[in-house]
Amino acid sequence: MSLPQGPKALPLVQLLQWIANPFALMESCAQRYGDWFTLKVGLNYRPIVYVSSPQLLQEILTNDTYKQFDAPGEINRIFAPLLGDYGVIMQSGDRHRRERQLMVPPFHGDRMKAYGEIITEITKQVIRQWKPSQSFSVRESMQAISFNVILQAVFGLREGERYRQIEQLLYNMLELTNSPLKASLLFFPILQKDLGAWSPWGNFLRQKQQLNRLLDEEIEARRANPDPNRTDILSLLMAARDEAGEPMKDEELRDELMTLLVAGHETTATALTWALYWIHKLPEVRQKLLAELDTLGDTPDQSAQNMLMRLPYLNAVCSETLRIYPVGMLTFPRVVRSPVTLLGQQLDPGAVLVGCIYLTHQREDIYPEPKQFKPERFLERQFSPYEYLPFGGGVRRCIGAAFAMFEMKLVLATILSNLELSLVNSRPVQPVRRGLVSAPTQVEMVVTRENRVRGAEEAEEAGGEKRVAYR
Repeated sequence: MSLPQGPKALPLVQLLQWIANPFALMESCAQRYGDWFTLKVGLNYRPIVYVSSPQLLQEILTNDTYKQFDAPGEINRIFAPLLGDYGVIMQSGDRHRRERQLMVPPFHGDRMKAYGEIITEITKQVIRQWKPSQSFSVRESMQAISFNVILQAVFGLREGERYRQIEQLLYNMLELTNSPLKASLLFFPILQKDLGAWSPWGNFLRQKQQLNRLLDEEIEARRANPDPNRTDILSLLMAARDEAGEPMKDEELRDELMTLLVAGHETTATALTWALYWIHKLPEVRQKLLAELDTLGDTPDQSAQNMLMRLPYLNAVCSETLRIYPVGMLTFPRVVRSPVTLLGQQLDPGAVLVGCIYLTHQREDIYPEPKQFKPERFLERQFSPYEYLPFGGGVRRCIGAAFAMFEMKLVLATILSNLELSLVNSRPVQPVRRGLVSAPTQVEMVVTRENRVRGAEEAEEAGGEKRVAYR
């Protein structure tokens, strides 16, 4: 099969490079081969074409509905150990379309905004635990926020034994794949051997089985005691019906919940960690953001929330955070269905292509000085869905994209309005592999001053008058 050029190193070497330092590998290939290149890094060393040209991405992502390209779920098998076999990521064709139609409504419009109070309150609960002059891990705190948001908004779960068990099991599972070395378990099927609870894969499987059991128990309990007044996403999914009037099966619900737990928890925590790093690394960014938040004044909660979502500089900061080091480095794979010619080269049926989100976001012809954090880019021009695609594109675009941006803005506004923070040190933070996605190296911060909103809330708890505002 004729494919674009790529490194001549042995497939095993390429895969090890991809696991250990994907950013260096992608950038070196882009410098040498240009807009697209082939790496032998798929399962069983299957060759994959990496595409970073917006023109090529547009052609691929607008023709991925059974025309020239397909987006089959079975090619995403690397996610199966984590997410299960029945979730939307693993489905193809009509089944994939059905799952998306059932899952999209809870993440948009008024239903999504109903979770704003949950997000704000959880954020306040976490930041109350930060003590002045004591450093804290930003990522751990952002994980606590995003995980609690997922459990309360998606599951409707609050404190309780099942809540604590799910939290601990998910944390343990993700920690088992959180470094390049540990992530090798997902890339090398030969390592996926259950040699008992003491072995890495055996430990992983037992954690996953326990988590599946807890999710099954929660679904069973909801089925036995339906409550039409519940507004959490699990309740909405259980009530949803497809075009034939059929609901989701229990195993579909369980794997969709697992997908939301992993994808919605890890990715948002990572994006928030990066955002807080850049905001406090660059004083001018923080000053502009605080000045914009000040324009909200002492408005009622719902009004402030609506206004917050429309703040241009806050949106630009979040957008630039997702541009410079996107959490998801690649789009989901597409497979050529019928012979197609791209850049003068014919690709035969069966060829696998991925959009390289990271390289597209690093193109100097689109983003001058791409290594610099410049929110102003998103104030000066509009980028097409093929130039800026932090949530992927086409039929596989992330269902929770709007919810993620909504959560990012609320969390950042709440933190900045309550506290003044500073970085513990000025060392540059770099992206590294964390499981199947990217994340920053350690970011530590410290509280330097508490703003009046936090003080007002504490006064209220002591019997004083409450005065709620974003700033």
